[in-house]
Parts: sequence; structure tokens; C-alpha cells
Amino acid sequence: MRKLLAALFLLAQSALAADPTKVIYRVSEPERLPFALANIANHIRGVGGPDKVTIVLVTNGPAVKALQKSSADPKLAETLAQLHTQKVELDACGNTLKQLNLGVGDLVDGFVRVDQGGVVRIAELQGQGYVYIKP
Repeated sequence: MRKLLAALFLLAQSALAADPTKVIYRVSEPERLPFALANIANHIRGVGGPDKVTIVLVTNGPAVKALQKSSADPKLAETLAQLHTQKVELDACGNTLKQLNLGVGDLVDGFVRVDQGGVVRIAELQGQGYVYIKP
């Protein structure tokens, strides 16, 4: 019983450690990008503006391919640019870029390459107290 209580205490403590003003949005499916970007815009508005929250968009897998400048939906690119001006960090998985033989310069503007990979980046951010959302 004591071990159970200790485990519950640690679980509750780690849940409290997450900071709702630091958020990761992860997108790996290209068809989820518009929905996720709308969620991010709503999130920023909902907390009172970009100065009230730190948001990192981590993209990996097939979603990265949809972010190529040469073929990206113009409305998607425009929304990403607008979110980037609101201080949303745009991360692209380095492993996916390598697999697709792309550089960060091949993506719509604003993205940075996370060489450690998207899932490792997410784990790092969660270790820093970021809340994880996968729309």
C-alpha cells in the first residue's frame, strides 16, 4: 500500500510539473496539418496572445513531405508563416528529412531541422515541462 501511495504521489507530482504555457503540437499525418494549425491559432487566441504561451510544432513522417515549398498548399504555407510570426517554433524531424533527401531549405519558410529526430525532440521538451498535444 505504501508503494502504491508513493507511486501515485510521484505521478501526481509529474502531472503538476507540466507547464500549460509551454506546449508541443506534433503532426505526422499530412491531412492533420490544417486541423493542427487551427488548434494552434485557437490556443494562442484562447490564452490571450502569443506572449502568454510558448508553442513548438514538431513535424515528422509523411507530414514533412507536405511542407515542401515546391508542392505545399499555399494556404497552409500562409498559415505557417503567420504562426511563425507569433513565435511558434517550427521543427522538422531530421531523420525524416534525411529519408526524403530534403534539406530544411526545401520546406516552407520558418522550419528548423531537429537532427536528433522528432520523437527525441518531443521527449526533450517534455523533460522541460512542455505539455504534449497530438491533434
